Amino acid sequence: METMQSTTLTFLSELGLRAMNSGTSTGQHSLKTGGERLESFSPVDGQLIGAVEATTEEAYHQVVQKAQEAFLEWRTWPAPRRGEVVRQIGQELRLHKDALGRLVSYEMGKSLQEGLGEVQEMIDICDFAVGLSRQLYGLSMHSERPGHRMYEQWHPLGVVGIISAFNFPVAVWAWNSAIAWVCGDTCVWKPSEKVPLTAVACQLITAKVFAANGVPEGVSCLVNGNYKTGEWMSNDARLPLISATGSTRMGKLVGTAVAARLGRSLLELGGNNAIIVSEKADLDLALMGALFGAVGTAGQRCTTTRRLIIHESVYDSLRSKLVAAYGQLRIGDPLDSANHVGPLIDRGAVEQYLQAIDQVNAAGGRFAVEGGVLQGPGYESGCFVKPCIAEVENTWPVVQHETFAPVLYLIKYRTLEEAIALQNGVPQGLSSAIMTRDLLEAERFLSSAGSDCGIANVNIGTSGAEIGGAFGGEKETGGGRESGSDSWKAYMRRQTNTINYTTSLPLAQGIKFDL
Repeated sequence: METMQSTTLTFLSELGLRAMNSGTSTGQHSLKTGGERLESFSPVDGQLIGAVEATTEEAYHQVVQKAQEAFLEWRTWPAPRRGEVVRQIGQELRLHKDALGRLVSYEMGKSLQEGLGEVQEMIDICDFAVGLSRQLYGLSMHSERPGHRMYEQWHPLGVVGIISAFNFPVAVWAWNSAIAWVCGDTCVWKPSEKVPLTAVACQLITAKVFAANGVPEGVSCLVNGNYKTGEWMSNDARLPLISATGSTRMGKLVGTAVAARLGRSLLELGGNNAIIVSEKADLDLALMGALFGAVGTAGQRCTTTRRLIIHESVYDSLRSKLVAAYGQLRIGDPLDSANHVGPLIDRGAVEQYLQAIDQVNAAGGRFAVEGGVLQGPGYESGCFVKPCIAEVENTWPVVQHETFAPVLYLIKYRTLEEAIALQNGVPQGLSSAIMTRDLLEAERFLSSAGSDCGIANVNIGTSGAEIGGAFGGEKETGGGRESGSDSWKAYMRRQTNTINYTTSLPLAQGIKFDL
């Protein structure tokens, strides 16, 4: 792995890492803060990749002030011109896709294919944002008053705070920032302290494009740090919107702090996603959807399949298929394309995985596929675990809780109504799916009396959302929407306008006010 570490540092150096080693940036320039050293260790081999300086509170306030100043100019740029800058960022990402994808894989631990796919998501959202820059449309309405015209328009909101999680260290930032930039906002980004180098790399790529286009310094800002940095942002009235991705516990803290100052929150929090497998399902299709959904990114996606709700008539058959498939999984270095599953992010995540297994055993569950921590050559980091399958009851506390690890729960059902109730019977509401060949079952699942999640799929798994659709969930998932559709409206403020083009002044509702 020395080669990967060397390649990573070479890539960052080429982008100008030395100018960014503080980890605190307002776009084209960085601030030396003297803050705490944040070290990035790869979960693949346990090696130290590099380190950045955490942003001090004083430096944080300087960054936000610079973002405010930049907003005053950036908002005056025509949206298509802002879109052109974002288009160039997408082009630059294409040039660095392989190197950045490898960095994502090495620093976070997901497979190389998933790392490259995450960079492709960044490219795709840039493409989406470019088109959006010519479509920030409002409505026109007929006025009840003669000689009056009514319409609405959308204006930039201001400085957007982005708090991202380790599992998608670059894509979720891009979902937010690309849309916010074409809307005319500036951004302050706090990445997870577990993956600071990918954030630095993205900031350097962005800064290069911004500098070439004369973009004001402060449109894209990076602040590295721990939860305290997130607290500064959540409580900062200069940031009208906080977009936060992470656990439900974290989201409740962010949401409470932002609501106390009457700011806006866009929350993308935990998921406890299920696939219903009907007796009318294609079991081979169900197997493939469940397999990637459960073990992709080592179970560390918010859309990871955590529960399989299987009709009793096909339960044993699908269970056997799953056990056989799990026996063929290859676990190891995620940069080796022959492997299916990489490591968990750190040993803290491994501990949570082990606690979940203990809780299943204590509740009386049975393991169809046993779990455990892998040891020996290639597993020296201590972060590699076995994906496991447990037979459980939906009401057990461990099943109601999201464990960010490859633990898949099997649950039986008899009727579709029961299956939907089981699917909805958890606090989270992100992604869901049904596997069925029956049109009536599919439509029932998608109806208002069906899945209560923000994402509901038929004959595909819970994982793998596309850029074009709005991404987000309900209940304890937070209610936020990012990426496609009309998610851009979260980053703007709506204004209703009425124009009187007569010489009289009639009042609405027929009110008379004559002197």
